[in-house]
Amino acid sequence: MSVFSTIGLVGRLDNERAAYSLRRIIRFLQDQSIAYVLEQDTAELLADAAVSASAQALAPLEALGESCDLVIVVGGDGSMLGGARALVDHNVPLLGVNRGRLGFLTDVVPEDIEDKLGEVLAGKYVEEPRFLLTGEVYRRGKLMGASDALNDVVLHPGKFIRMLEFEIYIDGHFVTSQRSDGIIISTPTGSTAYALSGGGPILHPELDAIGLVPMNPHTLSSRPMVVTGESLIRVVVGEHNSTNPQVTFDGQIHVMAHPGDEVLIRKKPQHLKLIHPLSHNFYERCRSKLGWGGHLLE
Repeated sequence: MSVFSTIGLVGRLDNERAAYSLRRIIRFLQDQSIAYVLEQDTAELLADAAVSASAQALAPLEALGESCDLVIVVGGDGSMLGGARALVDHNVPLLGVNRGRLGFLTDVVPEDIEDKLGEVLAGKYVEEPRFLLTGEVYRRGKLMGASDALNDVVLHPGKFIRMLEFEIYIDGHFVTSQRSDGIIISTPTGSTAYALSGGGPILHPELDAIGLVPMNPHTLSSRPMVVTGESLIRVVVGEHNSTNPQVTFDGQIHVMAHPGDEVLIRKKPQHLKLIHPLSHNFYERCRSKLGWGGHLLE
């Protein structure tokens, strides 16, 4: 008997492998007589009238949180990032099936779909809370754009290769001014993503901390920082920048900024709930995904 009554299904739209895995999941749910709801665009990806007809409903991504008590995302980490932002306010847990490349967030491999999904539906899983960041861009006190981010909020030059000047404040205290290609402000979840490629530290997912990683800073003394997760981070774009930088959320949402704008970043109050199989281990994931060495005597 399943501990979840209705399963939401979301799939990567440009991936035939994701469609194949989705069909396997749907067959498994049908065999177990478990109701499922297909996200609307995912139903178009499958292009299967029989599959869509057997679904309890078709719904936009955001609406899955209202009718489902578990959402399965089939794709890569990018698919999970979009699902997290859309569903975090609904308190519905997410389970990822990896049909992308790296797969730090989508930890069920395709060959284990039926076995691992069966365990999860039977209540044999680990639930892990992850926090998101909320970022807001202000221009002379007026809100110009905002979004959430599971991985990171990034200030960068956009399409122009030019250094940016900006100031960083934490909890109202001036920290530093900087000339660099920008800055990555990362959650522990995002510490193994863009922030890692920028030389930032790996943060365990359970840490209540935020990483600040400068991108190609002009001074060698500029180093990554880790601050408490309760910090309010304010980045002020320098008035003399010759380009309009962008503020990007999870690499997917973009807000254009102007010289003099302020970017406020803080932890979002609502947490995302990730579901992992019982075999999940963060350090093993780092070893396998990042190519770390195994035991010396093996």
